Amino acid sequence: MSDRYESPLSSRYASEYMLKLFSSDTRSITWRKLWVSLAKAEHALGLPVTEEQVKALEAHVEDIDYDVVAKREKEVRHDVMAHVYAYGLAAPEAAGIIHLGATSCYVTDNADLILYRDALLYLREEILVVLRNLSDFAEQYKALPTLGYTHYQPAQLVTVGKRASLWMQDFLSDLEEVDFALSNIKFLGSRGTTGTEASFMDLFEGQTDKIDEMNRMIASDFGFTECFDVCGQTYPRKVDSRILNALSSIGQSCYRMANDIRLLQHDRQLEEPFEKNQIGSSAMAYKRNPMRSERICSLSRYLMADALNAPMTASTQWLERTLDDSANRRISLPEGFLCADAVLRLAQNVTDGLHVNEKIVERTVKEYLPFIATENLMMEAVKRGGDRQQLHEIIRSCSMEATARMKEGLDCDLLKRLAAVPEFGLSEEEMNELLEPSLYIGRCPEQVDALVHKIRPLLDGINAASAEINL
Repeated sequence: MSDRYESPLSSRYASEYMLKLFSSDTRSITWRKLWVSLAKAEHALGLPVTEEQVKALEAHVEDIDYDVVAKREKEVRHDVMAHVYAYGLAAPEAAGIIHLGATSCYVTDNADLILYRDALLYLREEILVVLRNLSDFAEQYKALPTLGYTHYQPAQLVTVGKRASLWMQDFLSDLEEVDFALSNIKFLGSRGTTGTEASFMDLFEGQTDKIDEMNRMIASDFGFTECFDVCGQTYPRKVDSRILNALSSIGQSCYRMANDIRLLQHDRQLEEPFEKNQIGSSAMAYKRNPMRSERICSLSRYLMADALNAPMTASTQWLERTLDDSANRRISLPEGFLCADAVLRLAQNVTDGLHVNEKIVERTVKEYLPFIATENLMMEAVKRGGDRQQLHEIIRSCSMEATARMKEGLDCDLLKRLAAVPEFGLSEEEMNELLEPSLYIGRCPEQVDALVHKIRPLLDGINAASAEINL
């Protein structure tokens, strides 16, 4: 236990990978790697930076004295310059060339772009795990008829697998959103205080080809192929909007799926995983609450709300920059990634162990199938010489009477009522022959197969493992 506040995203929900990625240590080491890359490029392009100085910086990338950094930052009130100072103490022979020609955003913004790119790639793998789980589930139950709902009222039949395909399509859309965000993350490079590269025009004596080559070299060191065409002091904050929109999209899909599971668990048709010794309620020992799905919904609401930060920040970037983005981004972007990670880990866990209570599903279908089949019954009666309008009125009247009976807690007797009307022309036995559920699921199995066929090629080489979650 700690005597300081700790975010539940860190202590309970997020993965070790994401916690490490957004740690102060990873960020600080990335800053030093950026300084090494800058010095290496400057040396290669003929600036007064020696190979020995570059090697000295390379030798001290990870041995950061955070006590020195903290003490210096308290004195100068500037985090980047505190790190420059500490790096210079660790590599004194290179102290004079650290950060040469750069501004603070060279390390802060480029490091953020690196971290966000890596985090998006990790979330992409987690989405694929959810899609794999749902694809397996949908294939297994693609032909199992279940009652469909519109307005949460009984509607025509679907299948359990077809319903899961709706969730799959949402996650496939999220994958596209993440890929779009990834494709639009470019590198800032070292562009100076207002994005004019004026400091490097001086250092390279106006040789613009060397400035461009320097930025290409640094970008390449970190796996980027392009820099932004133009910028102010920072990279365009629209990038953050695209990223948080992608994370919000993940939250939307997870919420929708988890909420459906909660509704179906209430009806005992579907259940999320429940551990052998899990306690559902401190007072009601019999309960099996859908707590993981509830947690998905809870965290997803936070994630969707968090995404509002980025457009507000992007829209208020004064001229070449304003620092009021810093504190907000320091919270909203990492917390957004940690939350999306947490939500997807829960979604992996839930989709890996979904249980279908097939007898309950079958009973529910059987209860409502007479109503669902009335159009088919009417068509059969027409074939036998009945009047369509008269038959429609008979069905309407008998349906209302049967529904009223069911509201009294009694069973559905619609077929018996229809059979008792001579003008309807069908016996109860004849009508029962038309009540095969598979006749009323349309193209559900085919639709599931088509979507699974589209998704399967995306699942090759998934690296992320199904999540172990802390309940």
